[in-house]
Amino acid sequence: MPAFSAYDGTELAHHVLGDGPPLVCLPGGPMQASAYLGDLGGLAAHRRLIMLDLRGTGGSAEPGDPGSYRCDRQVDDVEALREHLGLERMDLLAHSAGANLAALYTARHPERVGRLVLVTPSVIAVGVPVTGDDRRAAAELRRAEPWFPEAFAALETIIAGPATPASWQAIAPFYYGRWDEAARAHRAAEDEQRNAQAAAAYAGEGAFDPAATRAALARFGSPVLLLAGEVDLAAPPRAMTEFQGLFPGAELVVQSGAGHFPWLDDGGRFVGIVAEFLR
Repeated sequence: MPAFSAYDGTELAHHVLGDGPPLVCLPGGPMQASAYLGDLGGLAAHRRLIMLDLRGTGGSAEPGDPGSYRCDRQVDDVEALREHLGLERMDLLAHSAGANLAALYTARHPERVGRLVLVTPSVIAVGVPVTGDDRRAAAELRRAEPWFPEAFAALETIIAGPATPASWQAIAPFYYGRWDEAARAHRAAEDEQRNAQAAAAYAGEGAFDPAATRAALARFGSPVLLLAGEVDLAAPPRAMTEFQGLFPGAELVVQSGAGHFPWLDDGGRFVGIVAEFLR
């Protein structure tokens, strides 16, 4: 797989899928190997997907300094990838926790970002609150599911805090529009793909300055798409509407029936939305 050197000499890997204009993709997790993105539901038929394995994940090496896992410090990794690819400007797609990195990169290097796609994004970097009521409202849409009572009880435990690992495991069905065999397999692969040490450092003290990031994004004039899942309790539509308002002219699309991984729930619909925006 292609590799390049980051600012501190750490060897970082990226995977290339498809043909066409490049689209740099930042995974979430946080700190999960990009393999879980697959080909984004078939988006590789429209764009050449450049899937970055963040430091310490997938094919990328672990850094000598664990403090470099902090999100703001990884902005320089994204910039090193752009330089390695020889792109003056790049279209950027980020999923979940990867949206924090994309927001910081965009704030620091706005002139380097063409079109920006944020898929069911985390909001930590921009300080948008996601309340317990937001999560309950999304969860309630799944009340007819056979697994709902146990999962909803676990969600209430998490909201009340403190939560146990068993509680987090119990709410897994809420992250998918369909809790089927494919969703279970996708979820089961997560532990092996995720670097727990890196994840613990990702949002460490000093990683985020929401006020400064919001001010920078308010000046960002390039096209922005926020894609939310109708039933996603991690990035519920109300919070996504607030996130949309941080940009001068962002577009928000709520994918019907989708959870936190909308390309798995309806790849055709997901690809149609994103490919149309990236034209």
